[in-house]
Amino acid sequence: MVGQSRKWMILIATTWIQAFTGTNFDFSSYSSTFKSVLGLSQVQLNYLSVASDMGKAFGWCCGVSLAWLPLWAVLFMSAFFGVFGYGLQWLLIKQLIALPYFLVFLLCLVAGCSICWFNTVCYVLCIRNFPTNRALALPLTIAFNGVSAALYTLIANAIDPDDDTLYLVLNAFVPLLASSLAVVPIVRQPPLQLRSAGVTSWDSFIFVVLNVLAVFTGLYLLLLNSLSSQAFRARILLVGALILLLLPLCFPGIVCGRNWARHTFHTAFCLEGSTFSLVDPDDLDQLHKELIGNDPINRSIVDPFSVRNEEGFLGMITEKGRLKLLGEEHPAKLVVRRWDFWLYYAAYFCGGTIGLVYSNNLGQIAESLGYYSRISMVVTLYSTFSFFGRLLSAAPEFLRDKVYFARTGWLAVAMVPTPIAFFLLASSGSEVALHVGTAMIGLSSGFVFSAAVSITSELFGPNSVSVNHNILITNIPIGSLLYGLLAALVYDSNAESTSEQENLLEEAMVCMGRDCYLQTFIWWGCISLLGLISSFLLFLRTRPAYDDYERNNSRAQFS
Repeated sequence: MVGQSRKWMILIATTWIQAFTGTNFDFSSYSSTFKSVLGLSQVQLNYLSVASDMGKAFGWCCGVSLAWLPLWAVLFMSAFFGVFGYGLQWLLIKQLIALPYFLVFLLCLVAGCSICWFNTVCYVLCIRNFPTNRALALPLTIAFNGVSAALYTLIANAIDPDDDTLYLVLNAFVPLLASSLAVVPIVRQPPLQLRSAGVTSWDSFIFVVLNVLAVFTGLYLLLLNSLSSQAFRARILLVGALILLLLPLCFPGIVCGRNWARHTFHTAFCLEGSTFSLVDPDDLDQLHKELIGNDPINRSIVDPFSVRNEEGFLGMITEKGRLKLLGEEHPAKLVVRRWDFWLYYAAYFCGGTIGLVYSNNLGQIAESLGYYSRISMVVTLYSTFSFFGRLLSAAPEFLRDKVYFARTGWLAVAMVPTPIAFFLLASSGSEVALHVGTAMIGLSSGFVFSAAVSITSELFGPNSVSVNHNILITNIPIGSLLYGLLAALVYDSNAESTSEQENLLEEAMVCMGRDCYLQTFIWWGCISLLGLISSFLLFLRTRPAYDDYERNNSRAQFS
């Protein structure tokens, strides 16, 4: 009884951590001020955003640390990385200290490492406490990472709407505060317990309610954030947002009360219906044995790199060494030898990562189009739609009893809006096009970020996800460098041609006009098309494994 309520407390604590640690989403809110104070070119500013993303390349260190240190210790290490990285950046932007550019680069890298470590801790908490419902727990908690920019905008406006430097001091200390509040249920983490069908169905019902509440929270932040330009109204809206974040605390009490009533009064009441949950781990092991021992198609699992004789290039791409079984544990050395992994890597590299680079450039994009006063609104729009995209990544679990579709297929569908959005932005520089394109890219990239954790778990094993997923996201710093450098070079080349028209912001050159990002949008659109193709090929390769899993899952349920 107590264990069941504690796991929900851990889920709620994880949403708090995610909601206040997505500090990379608010970079565009203060990037122009940062650029002005330090007198940076766009290329130099891009390198700082790359440094933040490079922190994700060290995410595997968190996975290794979790094998030797208690989870709460790793959580606070993540928080102190942020205090150090963002705190010194705030002192720098307030001109209280002076540092060479190289040390500023290192500070951004440490801050980015903090974000990645927080995410890894949250992934591990969800997988440990919801082994059969991780595909529901992960998208729900990861989604709240997308509201960070909106929350930080409310907090900053509640303190001083005219001070953009507040974001850095908030980035330093708010995650530490959130970690301190969340550590109590994490330290008292319950042991894993086998659950009855009634408990599982009740869990599914709670997930439905939590998702509905999350949607309401996202709409609240999206629709009312534009009213937060005045400090008094921002404070009122911030109180409302915090109430919405605290509201799920009632669910652990409901779980305890329900279990107490069932044990006390021996009631036979239970919620019937779909559980939306993955098969129990014991059943999964049994399915693995059946697949390996009885299914002649899957006996080739002994040689995971076997090649079926198919004619044509497409046949080779979709058949060579493809996965035969979901949930099989893959050590890192085996993962990097998989064709499926590299297709997955390319899809993420050309899909989700390019959306993140777009968000890093939102401040300069809005400024170049003449919407400098709307930067916070555009950043909030991206962040909030990223939140909704992350929530939507749970849709396959809720729909699996009615419409079953491989999760890699949903990933391919989610990548469709990104190239459309970039070509829309290239064709029009209007404010409507900026808002629509930003919303589409946020929705698509948010889905990719969230779904990727579940896909990594399913394709390469849930127990190895803390290392394997961090190998996957090494594409983020690479993409941030390449895509961001492309955008910065185009931006600076156009800024030089307009520098005589009084478009200087102190020492930093500012580019004005559609040409600043026109070529970049076209290139990004073409690259995102490659990501869409890669995701479609991944779907073709993994669909048989998903189909086999679903057939055996149905067989186990009927038996």
